[in-house]
Amino acid sequence: MGSVRILPELFLSWGSHHLQGRYLSRQFSIAFDLYLQIRGHVDSIVSQVLQRDSEDWCLKHACAACTYKLTDEPELKFKLLYAMDGNNSLKRVLRRLPDETADNYPTLSRDLPTGQILTSSHYLSCEHINRFAVAESKDAVSNEDSDPNPCAGWWKNMDDAKTKKTWGVYDETGIFMAVCHHGTCLLIADMVQSGECAKYPLVVVSKLMAAFSDGLGSGYDIGCQFQTTLTTSTLGPQAQDLNHTCLVGAFHGHVHRCLCQLSHLTLYVEGLGLEDLETCERTFSKSNALASTVQYATAFHRQQAINAYFEHNDTFEIYGNLTNFLFDNYKQALTIIHDSKPILTNLKCDLSVDNDGIFQRWLEEEKKYLEGLSHEPPEETLHMEYWQRLGKLEASSQRLREILDTWNVFEPANSTTYDGDTRVTWRNETLRQHAQENYDKDLLVVQELECKLNVSRCWTPEDKEWQNAGCLVANREYCCVLDTLESLVVARLFELTKMNRAGTGYKLRKHIAKALQNHSAAIKAALLRYNKCALAMRPPCQTLHWEQVVEYAFLADFDLLRDTCEDVSQRPWAHPTARFALDTYFKVCRAEEEIKRLNIEIRRVITYMHDEEHFLRTCEEKISNVHPALGHQVSQRRKLHSQFNGSHLKHLHDIAMLPGFSGTLIPGVSALKGPGESNSEPAIVIPSGLLAPVHPPPSQILYQNALDSIQDLEEEEEVECEAEEASHALQDVLEVSFDPV
Repeated sequence: MGSVRILPELFLSWGSHHLQGRYLSRQFSIAFDLYLQIRGHVDSIVSQVLQRDSEDWCLKHACAACTYKLTDEPELKFKLLYAMDGNNSLKRVLRRLPDETADNYPTLSRDLPTGQILTSSHYLSCEHINRFAVAESKDAVSNEDSDPNPCAGWWKNMDDAKTKKTWGVYDETGIFMAVCHHGTCLLIADMVQSGECAKYPLVVVSKLMAAFSDGLGSGYDIGCQFQTTLTTSTLGPQAQDLNHTCLVGAFHGHVHRCLCQLSHLTLYVEGLGLEDLETCERTFSKSNALASTVQYATAFHRQQAINAYFEHNDTFEIYGNLTNFLFDNYKQALTIIHDSKPILTNLKCDLSVDNDGIFQRWLEEEKKYLEGLSHEPPEETLHMEYWQRLGKLEASSQRLREILDTWNVFEPANSTTYDGDTRVTWRNETLRQHAQENYDKDLLVVQELECKLNVSRCWTPEDKEWQNAGCLVANREYCCVLDTLESLVVARLFELTKMNRAGTGYKLRKHIAKALQNHSAAIKAALLRYNKCALAMRPPCQTLHWEQVVEYAFLADFDLLRDTCEDVSQRPWAHPTARFALDTYFKVCRAEEEIKRLNIEIRRVITYMHDEEHFLRTCEEKISNVHPALGHQVSQRRKLHSQFNGSHLKHLHDIAMLPGFSGTLIPGVSALKGPGESNSEPAIVIPSGLLAPVHPPPSQILYQNALDSIQDLEEEEEVECEAEEASHALQDVLEVSFDPV
């Protein structure tokens, strides 16, 4: 009986604690929202005082290495390199009310309407995004027949049909964002009840072209297809005038068609350096940790969490490690040049090549060769269609003759009842009627093709035209089998890459291993079909062995098998040694371009550090005399910026000590002019609402003065120590830069 009395008491106790916990959680959420709102309001006031509140000011100054241009720096082909991509991990469940309405009406959301609106320099509004919505069947996915892009119809990222099933569960299905090649967040757009539509990359390109003008280079996993979408959109003329370039990242690029790789792959693009344009993948690998937090949040709190994460990441991760990033890239470029140049020299001797221009010519020859294999000539297509239709006409004619012969056979000795004979007769009559209709249909198609081809006499197997068309059809079947084999090998390569990646769990590795076994069996079956078709060709094509196929790493190895009219192995650029020399040459070229870009970015960073520190310190001194509280906020912003100066100067010193360093660490002169720029003379504009005098109680004044005097002494001592350390470090760096090389 005692236990029976205790159970209701425990239940009531648990219920009260549960309700109290929900109440406290709600109150804490409200308090946290107010805290972030106050911080955002104070930050906007400080930006207004510093004259840094103009439209897109934060976007135009997002990354010092990308945007802080100097007056005397060399011109770069790509003034800004950025990557963009969609991510469906940060989706949000649409919590609905119980379905009490009719089936024709959607259920309503149980989230109460709120007036909270996120103020962010990163987020793009849904209203602005929807201006770039395009018709799904016209602009979003280009027409495969008229699209000159070699990867037309190859990628389905922009196909909403793949993600429509999730719209009933999720409201926001993910985010689409753009980051600079250093990793700084530029723009974020919510994908609302849709997949990775064309409107998201279009609005990103529009915003960035408006902010940075010409010379932009974008990395996108389907950049080749998006180039067609951009050209046919309303942004096409502007993108062409501003020389906007669509590129493909290094990781995704190797699964594009070989002809596409020659135009968009990072290795072959002049002026790109060693940038792989896969920054979004590295960004998403960290931001995916937010998924469990935002999945059941409100729309506002989801955006709030995502925006707060990327602001923190930009300040403490990306900017804090910026010079370390530059050091690693500089070291990598020098290593490639040091190791690859002797190898390239030996390869040029083996190939009897004395001019580097021949490598570019080989690349153009390969591109021209593959363009010739991209499309079938219209006349050959009609010949193959006519040959196949003749085969169908012969088959339908044979079927009709067989049925007619069966219909004419009559044996009275085997007759049964009248009803049974009637059913058999009607069944035979139906078969004859269907066979006659199929024959007439095939005959009509053959007659139409004969009119198009001006064929006066129907081809027979003895005719030369019949035999030539049969060879063309066999070649088409050969290429289809080769495509199947190629897709299976690419899937195997992806799974091997994922299986060997750090952080892949045991269960996932076992799952991938099982999938690899299935793919291996499918590859073997496709290999048998390929070899059968290859031997059926006249002359027979090259057959493949299992050991060869599993070692293929690039689609180019398959594309070179497609030409059945000539022996492509006789081309100089198709030889394995020549291809290795070709890739080595372009790798060295990209490394030298990387050194050039890094020398510019290093000088931008050290100039920005110097100018920003001087600008904020001057503003702090001027504002503190007029409004001490506002001056304190400027001081906090200065400390937040300068806290990484010591680390940056150390890494810059390490770069200067690298053997082969060809840049300079002497600060330059910024080319950016205007209010609020780091190299300008501060013009303080304090809002009139902040100039009203505030008179605190006398006791509070005495206590605050005593407290402020202690804090001021500590802060002044700390500032003097930081300034002294920074000046010593900068002096060391400058001494290194003045040393003769």
